[in-house]
Amino acid sequence: MHPLVLHWLVTTLALGIAAYILPGMNVSSPIALMVAALVLGFLNAILKPILVLMTLPLTVLTMGLFYLVLNAVVLALASVLVPGFEIASFGWAFFGAIVVSLLSTFLGSMTGAKPRR
Repeated sequence: MHPLVLHWLVTTLALGIAAYILPGMNVSSPIALMVAALVLGFLNAILKPILVLMTLPLTVLTMGLFYLVLNAVVLALASVLVPGFEIASFGWAFFGAIVVSLLSTFLGSMTGAKPRR
């Protein structure tokens, strides 16, 4: 299987598990979940590097903790762009970003799905 497709499936599974665990994240259908994972991947590839560069002094000042806030911002933006994928508040986006990051790291290490850099 192509590594990009495998990484997308891992992200989809991580988003689905996060939506199941966290009451503030809601996915209305499997299609919405797959589209949300696709949009999240696109935002992580295009928008997130720009945000990281713009907020680098703040990230350094907080010893990297602001990076978690950037993950939450990107996840919240994905929920705004994808109908059927809803996050109740920024707090839930923050916790959701942590859960999705941990799950995708764990599942990716199990499957060998690594995004290309």
